[in-house]
Amino acid sequence: MIPIAFDELDALGLGELHGSGEITGFQIDSRRIGGGDLFVAIGGGREFVGDARDRGAITLVPHHEFDAMAVIGQMLRARSRARFVGVTGSTGKTSTKDILAALCSAVAPTVWTEGSYNAELGVPLTLGRLEPETEICIVEMGMRGFGQIADLCDIVRPHLGVISAVGPVHLELVGSVEGVARSKAELVSALPPDGIAVVPESSDLEPHLRSDIEILRVPPVDVELREDGAFVAFGERRIRFPVTSRHQAQNALTALTAYEAMDLPLDKLEEGAARVQLSKWRGEELPLPGGGFVVNDAYNANPTSMRAALLDLVERAGDRRRVAILGEMAELGADSWHYHDEIGALVDELGIELVIAIGDEALPYLQAQDSPARRWIPDLDAFDRVADLLEPGDAILVKASRAVGLEGIPSSIEKRAGAWSVS
Repeated sequence: MIPIAFDELDALGLGELHGSGEITGFQIDSRRIGGGDLFVAIGGGREFVGDARDRGAITLVPHHEFDAMAVIGQMLRARSRARFVGVTGSTGKTSTKDILAALCSAVAPTVWTEGSYNAELGVPLTLGRLEPETEICIVEMGMRGFGQIADLCDIVRPHLGVISAVGPVHLELVGSVEGVARSKAELVSALPPDGIAVVPESSDLEPHLRSDIEILRVPPVDVELREDGAFVAFGERRIRFPVTSRHQAQNALTALTAYEAMDLPLDKLEEGAARVQLSKWRGEELPLPGGGFVVNDAYNANPTSMRAALLDLVERAGDRRRVAILGEMAELGADSWHYHDEIGALVDELGIELVIAIGDEALPYLQAQDSPARRWIPDLDAFDRVADLLEPGDAILVKASRAVGLEGIPSSIEKRAGAWSVS
């Protein structure tokens, strides 16, 4: 972390500050505290102030939690000479951030958001990992309503803005896809006059783009998918990424476009691409007996990402039986049933052989509810009822919004697969 003097932070009057000396770290989890760290007591964290002090931390019990975090983030941002990249999008923002971070870290000291820690607490904590030598900082920005991305941009002040996609998400909060576009475009509005925006080639963003900055539009990806990765066309070259789906290849192309926009060395692209490690539950693949596999894509879901994941399942399955284990897509507002019904129609159109829907909101996935290949269970506890339908050699997708909690199903399937006999 870029050091902060105790007296300098104390002068801001953010709350009850206890300790002395130079601040060299920034945490809100007392379990991660080390000597010289600043522990900001958020919510229930107030109960662990004493523990943090025992670990050698300087402690702050803030008057206003989010405001204090923002001020500390702004202080750290102002001391850094790094280039700052803001990344948002309805789908693919975390993976785009992960891929871009791998590319950049191959050529420059780089800091980036951990996982999806992308809101009022996570963004300042990312800035708390800045070092004096950091050259690039990639900050993921989540959206849960109008104005949130604008507030995060006030902290980060990005030079480059990346929007991976615009689609129907958080409609309960912003009302429509146009509302999604308007909220995501707050990142574009926050860029300086010499800023650059990387956006999808065709989207609802167009009315919200600026004419006074450079806009780079990312076309549909040209990719060759192989068992050993995705070979993404970029200029005259094909860059291999350790991903296996078309939509992750699209995220890779977005990251490549952002990388090039920063004038970073193109001769290091292969080295950076080889470093890519996606955050958990975003297309993680586990092998199964008989040449099958299960894809854990259970971190989140919306109509755009659900469609992409199903198309990928069909594309990759080959002659394997295709199985989709699907839960609710949350926060779709009044049109929720319609969006779930559209996915059900797509499942039938694609000819997916076995569909298991989990929860009441997932019922529309089952267009042919009386078919033995279309099963519904009320919750995760009932998964044992349908687990025996799975077979060696299946190509299985597990996907739902995070609130449904399907992320444990793939490992459960993997354990059960140990008892399968493969002839």
